[in-house]
Amino acid sequence: MIKRVGGVAVQPNHRASCHCGAVELELDLAHGIVDPRRCDCSVCRRKGAIVASVALDGLRVTQGSEQLTLYQFNTHTAKHYFCRTCGIYTHHQRRSDPTQYGYNVGCLEGINPFDLPGVETEDGVHHPADRFD
Repeated sequence: MIKRVGGVAVQPNHRASCHCGAVELELDLAHGIVDPRRCDCSVCRRKGAIVASVALDGLRVTQGSEQLTLYQFNTHTAKHYFCRTCGIYTHHQRRSDPTQYGYNVGCLEGINPFDLPGVETEDGVHHPADRFD
């Protein structure tokens, strides 16, 4: 079954990849693109990606796990993954809900994130879990 989100067709098991193709993901998007958003925290506003959420068991690295590099900052709760070859952010384990991954909608094959209507911006600058050391 293909689900349409704002006119964008999303397959239940959808492929995603970084720019160079070294990293490939398979995402279980049975409910479509859930909660597409931007965030204005210090790392998200620099990477500029539209992200959506999926349960931890709904994202599998099918190729190139050795190509992923991990970046953490501040509370070290969120785990941000990037391709070490092309530098593209593919996904992260969320700080606000560690039972979910946020993934880069722009990495989904055949999906243009700019076609998604009404993408909100979260207030990541004032996240309640921030610590100021």
